[in-house]
Amino acid sequence: MQKRLTLLGSTGSIGESTLDVVARHPDRFSVHALTAHRNGDKLVAQCLRFQPDLAVVGDADTAAKVAAALRAGGCRTEVLYGAEALVHAASSGQCDTVVAAIVGAAGLAPTLAAARAGKRILLANKEALVMSGQIFIDAVRDHGAVLLPVDSEHNAVFQCLPRCAADEVALHGGVSRIILTASGGPFRTREPSTLVNVTPDEACKHPNWVMGRKISVDSATMMNKGLEVIEAHWLFDLPGSRIDVLIHPQSVIHSMVSYADGSVLAQLGNPDMRTPIAHALAYPDRVESGVAPLDLAQIATLTFEKPDFERFPCLALAIKALDAGGVASAALNAANEVAVEAFLARRIGFMAIGEVVERVLNALPNTSAATLDDVLAADASARRLAHGFVDKLSSGASSTPPAERIAH
Repeated sequence: MQKRLTLLGSTGSIGESTLDVVARHPDRFSVHALTAHRNGDKLVAQCLRFQPDLAVVGDADTAAKVAAALRAGGCRTEVLYGAEALVHAASSGQCDTVVAAIVGAAGLAPTLAAARAGKRILLANKEALVMSGQIFIDAVRDHGAVLLPVDSEHNAVFQCLPRCAADEVALHGGVSRIILTASGGPFRTREPSTLVNVTPDEACKHPNWVMGRKISVDSATMMNKGLEVIEAHWLFDLPGSRIDVLIHPQSVIHSMVSYADGSVLAQLGNPDMRTPIAHALAYPDRVESGVAPLDLAQIATLTFEKPDFERFPCLALAIKALDAGGVASAALNAANEVAVEAFLARRIGFMAIGEVVERVLNALPNTSAATLDDVLAADASARRLAHGFVDKLSSGASSTPPAERIAH
C-alpha cells in the first residue's frame, strides 16, 4: 500500500532529501502534510510540486504569504500555523508515516504526538530522545508506534543488529558494543589553541556532509556525536559504557556493531542522507535512493582514530550528561542550542559553546525526568541560564568555570 507521509521540517536538508526519494517512488509514497518554520518560499515550491493536503508554518504572517502564493498557483493545500498545528499534522489520521526532521527542541512535541497516535516514525530529530528519553520510548511502546532511525549512524546500527522471527530488532542477541563513527568535522586536525578564532562559516564547512548550519556547528564541536550517543542509548537499550565513538574521516562506514563472538558488522555507503532515508521509508524493502554505488577501490583507504576530548569538550560533556541521568541531557541540549545560536550570531567564540554548556550543567540542579513537565522545566531553566552566560561572555566578563561538576 502507498504510504502517506507527514514531513516535519520539509525545507531543511533532511526534508529536501526525503522529498527527493519520495519523488522517485510516486507509487509507494504520497505527501499528506509539509511543515516549515519561516522558509515560506521553499515551502510554496514544495507544495506546488507535491500537492499536500496541509502545510504548517511557524507564524501568522508566513502563513498568509504561503496561502496567497498557493492560491495564485492553483494549489488547494490548507495552510495552518503554530505549535498546535504541528501536533495536528503529526497525529492526523490522514497519514501513517511521520518523518521527524525538525531541528532542536521544537521537534519534541509533534514527534511525541506522532508516537502517541501510533504512527510509523522516521526519526531524524535527535532531541526528542535526548530530551525526553524514557518518556518517548514508553509512548512508542504503549501506543503501538514504530520507530525507525534516520540518522546515518543509528540507521547503520539498526541495519547491523540481529532480527528475531518477527523481523524486529533483537536488541541483545549477542551484541557486545555499538561503535558510532564520526568524521571529526572540519577541525579534526587543527590545534585546539587555534579554535578560539574559528568563524561560523569555517565551522559550517563540513568536509563530507551537506547539512544545516546548526547541525554543521554541532558536528564541528562533536556535540552532534554526543547527542547521538544519548540517542543510541535509548534506541538500542544499551548503557553508555557500551557505546563507543570512533573518528573515521572518510565517512564511508556509518557505524558498527560488535558481537560477543568477535564479529564486527558495519554498514557502508557514500555520505548521502538519501540512503538511510530510503531505507527507513521503504523498510523492510529496499528501494533506489539516487545515491551512487560505493566504489571502495577508488576510496582505497579507510582510517580510524580515537576522539580528542581536549579538541572536542562537547562530546565529553554529552557523555557525562548521559551518565548523570535525570534532566541533565535535556539541559545539555537546551544550553547547546542557545550557545550555537549565539556563536552563529557572532556573539561568542567557537570554544565558548562548550563553556556555556558546561556552566549550565554545573549550575542547574539535576532533578528527575519522570514527567514531560520535568523535562520542559529543565529545558526552560537551562535556556535562561545559557542566555545569561552568553551575555556575560559577549560583554567580556570573566568566564572562569565553577569547580563543581554534574551531579549524579
